[in-house]
Amino acid sequence: MYMNERQSKLLAAIIDQFIETAVPVGSKKLLESGYFTCSSATIRNEMLQLEEEGFLEQPHISAGRIPTAKGYRSYVQQHMQPTKQEKHVRKKFDSLKEMYLQRKDQERAYDAVALLAHMIPDVAFASVPHKKQVYFLGLANALRQPEFLANPGMASGVAEVLEEHLHTILANVSIDEQVRYYIGNENILSQIHSCSFMVTEYRVRDHRGAIGILGPMRMDYSYNTVALNMAADLLRSEA
Repeated sequence: MYMNERQSKLLAAIIDQFIETAVPVGSKKLLESGYFTCSSATIRNEMLQLEEEGFLEQPHISAGRIPTAKGYRSYVQQHMQPTKQEKHVRKKFDSLKEMYLQRKDQERAYDAVALLAHMIPDVAFASVPHKKQVYFLGLANALRQPEFLANPGMASGVAEVLEEHLHTILANVSIDEQVRYYIGNENILSQIHSCSFMVTEYRVRDHRGAIGILGPMRMDYSYNTVALNMAADLLRSEA
C-alpha cells in the first residue's frame, strides 16, 4: 500500500500515542492532539483503510485502533521521527553517563589506593575528582611503625586527620603533576607535624584528583616516590 501524507502521519501518531499509553487510540484522541485539521469522519475513514491494509487492528468494536506488527515495521522503516525523542533521550543518557563515570572514578581511585597501600608501610590516600571524598588505606600498617607505637597521641592525631581533615589539607597545599613533599612542620595541621606528606595530581576529564602517602618523617622517600608515581601514572592512563 502506498500511504499518502495524512495516512503516514496518522499511523505515526497512533503508534506514538499507543507506545506512550498502551491504550487503543480513537479518532477523538487524535483530533484533540492538534496534529490534524480534518474532520473526525475523515480520520475514521483513514484509520479504516490502514486497518484493512493490516497496519492497524481494533481489539473490540467500541475500542480505538492499535498497531499491528506490520504497522510497527512500517513505522520503524519509514515513519519514525528519530529527532522527536532525541533531546529527551540525550538528556537521560548524559545524566546516567555522568553517574556511571563518577562511579568509575571512585572505583579507580579506591583501586589505586589499595594497590599503593600494598606496596608501602605507610598510609596511601587519593581524592575522587569532583567529589569531597578521599579514600585512605594502610593506617593499621602505619601505626605499627616505632614512632606511633611509642607515641599513642601522635597515632591518634594521624587517625583524626585521615578521618576528618584530609580533604581540607588537599585543598590547602600546592598539588601538581610533580610529587610534592610536606615534611614535619611544613604540614598545615599540628597533628601531623611529626609526619611527612607526599602528594601528586592526576586528572580525569579535566577534573583534578590527588594521590599521596602519609607516614612518619623516617619514611623511605626514594621508594615511596617511585611507588607513588607508578600509582599516579595508573590513574592518569585510565583517565
